This record gives sequence, C-alpha cells and structure tokens, in this order.
Amino acid sequence: MADLRSFIFIDQLQPQTLAYIATWMRGHLPRRNMAAQIIEIAPGLDIEALTDVALKGADVKAGILVVERQFGYLEFHAKSPAEVRAGAQAVLDALEARPEDATPPKILGSSIVSRVDRQHAFLINRNKLGSMILGGDSLFLLECQPASYAILACNEAEKEANIKVIDYRMIGANGRLYLAGREAEIRAAHEAATRALELQGAA
Repeated sequence: MADLRSFIFIDQLQPQTLAYIATWMRGHLPRRNMAAQIIEIAPGLDIEALTDVALKGADVKAGILVVERQFGYLEFHAKSPAEVRAGAQAVLDALEARPEDATPPKILGSSIVSRVDRQHAFLINRNKLGSMILGGDSLFLLECQPASYAILACNEAEKEANIKVIDYRMIGANGRLYLAGREAEIRAAHEAATRALELQGAA
C-alpha cells in the first residue's frame, strides 16, 4: 500500500503561484482561481495507477505527473471544486485512506532577510524561475517536508500579501519557497504561509 505523504486541496490558485508552476508543468495548464488537488505518495511509481483513478473518477485535468527517485506527484484541477474533490476522493478510496492519513507538514526552516543586498539579489536571480528580486527587497524563506506543501504555503501567502513569487520547489526531499517584497508585506506572507501549514497539520 502506498504511503500518502500529502493530500492538498487548493480552493483558488493564485496568479503568481499558477504562473510559476506553468513554467515547468507539462500537462494541462490550469487557469486563475481554478481549484486544484496535489497528491504526493511513496513509492513514486504508484502515482501512475492513482492518476488513472483520478482522471476516470471525475471531470478534471492533470497538470503534473512526476515520478522521481523516491516519491510520486500528481496535480489535477478543474473549474468546479466539486469535481476536484470527487477526483481526490476516488484516489483516497483506491488507497483506502483518509485525508488525515497524509504526513503533516513540518517546517524545517523559516526566516526573513531584510533589505537584501544587490549582490545577494543577483545570486538568487541566477537560480530562480519566477519573478526577480531586487536589491532592497525583503526576502521570506521557507523549507518544509513533504516538499509538495511548498505550493500551499506559496498560494496562501499570495492571498494575504502583495509579494513577488521568486521561486518555490515542491518536488524532492524538501520543499522550498522564496518570496520578496516590502518588509511589511513579507511579514504578512510569513504569517499566512506558516498558518496554512499549521492548519494543514491540524486537520
């Protein structure tokens, strides 16, 4: 039986969170404010059978299907949140699992860097896929496990604060999130992201 590492429902994909994931998504592209479900399991190859279950169980479109060294990832979405929930429930039924069986998120590191130096901004921009950070911006950094929770932290932070999504990595051993903006907005994003992960763990 596969280990359910994450089971994340997103009610409305935010514009920057969506735009970032679209830079590397190989499947069907979602649209702004669509509902989405992200599922991470181990062993990774089992995600193939679960993708079949989700797509046959509801009117949803798959955007991400990744089998990496240890874990498998699936993202699907639809205009109708009810259809997304139906696809998600079909996966749970196949796993004989409940949402609360997923591994709760763990924050490994969280920090704010105030007024980033221009050289530091340059180095960050060499490795990012999202917006550019500029010298003088403040930076919020988050590292979490399982990795897929990074998209939830990013999406909820974007709802609450006027920030730039610089980068987030939601596949692999750890998830990472980089957000930039004015100090007050970054502090609001920090609170929103942290709260979202704490609530997910308490669900």
